[in-house]
Amino acid sequence: MLHIPEKKTPILIVDDDTGFLLTIKEVLVSSGMPEPALVSDSRQVMSLIETHGFKFVLLDLLMPHLSGLKLLEQIKKSFYHTECVIVTASNDIDSAVSAMKIGAYDYLTKPVRYEKLIILIKRALERYCLRQGLSLFERKSTVSDLANPDAFKDMVAQDPAMARVLHQVEMVAPTDYSVVITGESGTGKEMLAKKIHTLSNRSDGPFVAVNMGAVSETLFKDELFGHTKGAYTGALADKKGFFESAGGGTLFLDEITDLDISLQGGLLRVIQEKEFYRVGSTRTVDVDTRILVATNKDLLIEIKKGRFRADLFHRLNMFHIDILPLRERKEDILPLARLFLNEYATATHKEIQTLSKEMEDYLLNHAFAGNVRELKNMIASAVLMEKTSVLSTSSIEPEALRQSTAYPPEDRRLWSLSCLEEHHIRQVLETVGGNRTKAAKILGIGRKTLQRKLKAQAEFPS
Repeated sequence: MLHIPEKKTPILIVDDDTGFLLTIKEVLVSSGMPEPALVSDSRQVMSLIETHGFKFVLLDLLMPHLSGLKLLEQIKKSFYHTECVIVTASNDIDSAVSAMKIGAYDYLTKPVRYEKLIILIKRALERYCLRQGLSLFERKSTVSDLANPDAFKDMVAQDPAMARVLHQVEMVAPTDYSVVITGESGTGKEMLAKKIHTLSNRSDGPFVAVNMGAVSETLFKDELFGHTKGAYTGALADKKGFFESAGGGTLFLDEITDLDISLQGGLLRVIQEKEFYRVGSTRTVDVDTRILVATNKDLLIEIKKGRFRADLFHRLNMFHIDILPLRERKEDILPLARLFLNEYATATHKEIQTLSKEMEDYLLNHAFAGNVRELKNMIASAVLMEKTSVLSTSSIEPEALRQSTAYPPEDRRLWSLSCLEEHHIRQVLETVGGNRTKAAKILGIGRKTLQRKLKAQAEFPS
């Protein structure tokens, strides 16, 4: 038996029992996980991983042709980061221990407890993504390393921090994972969500963006789920809600933390059950929509303060991308400024060629509270005012100059302790070429403590 889903999946199940394969498939799909690929012939597994790039493999130990242990050895040798969980008989724990030594993430005994299987797969996939994130974190990422650089040709990512974000987009886009995108206002969260959609298997479907702050409490159900004709006075025809309009595509919920907590339960139910009712209807509508959300707030703080549901967060946070503010991506500032200069000089028919040295220094030292959006507006206004072929600070509105909250890059007196710690750890790791043992020694902490800090930074960047 060989089954490869139409939509790209990170999960491969290997077992010579086709009944077991089909059962696991139903269990995973009904729990809201991606449909897995299935194969009964263990000899096909290596070529399948190479072709489809599976991140997780569940394999039985006792199989004809190629045993589970032999196959595990081959997988870990050729695809080290692929996470594997093995299934063994309850009286064969010794083989399970051997598998763990080879590199298996964990093992399960028959009969398999499906609740534990789902938890193991989620944790293994999280570790896979975390490992990939850390490998990017420990080296300088560049756009030249991207598999699809043309997809990002309208974006500037000279700074390694932004290049790393684009690598994360490529990693998660082909999956059906829900993604939480965090970052200050003006950092480009919606643009990033559109890139995820464009690179996904749903790119032919619609991309529907909704500002949750603009969704009123009284119209929440009507706007998200739609209504039927006659549902209430004024409902003269059937109306699709945002979920239905995004069917087969992507629904982007911007500023998700602005949704009142009293309404978050309704959103959680739809995500869990994958179905909803239009207002005024008793017939369910199936949900076939990928969910991406964004916020400029710290979700953990919002949960702690009782303004955001923890269960909704855990449903949404299958993958997390954090966009650093522009002031922390210094290498992007001037390339972005030149991009906007060319754009607005062309639009206004002005022959402005370059930025003055004074202007470059000003931009590099500006705090950019409004991030890329502020920079874009600043350049647009300055181009309009400039009367020479060189864009200078004399063209920046005096009020903007007075309100500048600039501070030198080397002055970190206003940084939080967590930002200072994260920055210092990055510098030390970069200096020692990513060697964590050396880095831990220099930092004066244990290697396990360093790993814990790296994991926390990767999951919830400052």
